Amino acid sequence: MSAEATPSPSERRTNGESDTPADLSTDQTFHLLQTQRRRDALWYLKQHDGPVEMSDMAEQVAAWEYDTTVPELHSNQRQRVYIGLYQTHLPKLDQAGVIDYNQSRGIVERTPLAEEFDAYLEEIYADSDQRNDDDADASDGRWFNWRQGTTLFGAGAFTTFWLNLFQFGSVYSRALGVVLSLALVVLTVFQYAPKGG
Repeated sequence: MSAEATPSPSERRTNGESDTPADLSTDQTFHLLQTQRRRDALWYLKQHDGPVEMSDMAEQVAAWEYDTTVPELHSNQRQRVYIGLYQTHLPKLDQAGVIDYNQSRGIVERTPLAEEFDAYLEEIYADSDQRNDDDADASDGRWFNWRQGTTLFGAGAFTTFWLNLFQFGSVYSRALGVVLSLALVVLTVFQYAPKGG
């Protein structure tokens, strides 16, 4: 007896077939929303019109999960989230008919059924600035790097003064302390100043 491969829901939809219910039960909806990665994936798709690259989605979901920016992700963090989405979460959403997931091409797109999740997602992410502005995340990371660099420079300079490696008077160390403190204040003010637009 030979077993034929059963096409996935997205393949059936491509061929004009559909076994997707008109809507999901409350239990199905909450089951799909119970995992943070699936919620983040759906939120990402809601913020982007049309098909998206699965790798781009995985990077942003990983950045949200690890509370960092996409450029500052470590490769193991990217890989961990990518594999989870690739093998488990996106196929489950595709099976439910919420997304079209072309696994071989790495393309993901919302279906009309995904709109059933919008009200829940809006409520979940309403107060989450981090997941509402990808550009703000990247900008925050750059400002953090500037502040970190200034702090490390100051720590190195004060250690040099404290160990008396160079013959600078206490006036120089006080002046350096004032300059570094002002630099940190200026960096913070520029980071949080309202942007013109």
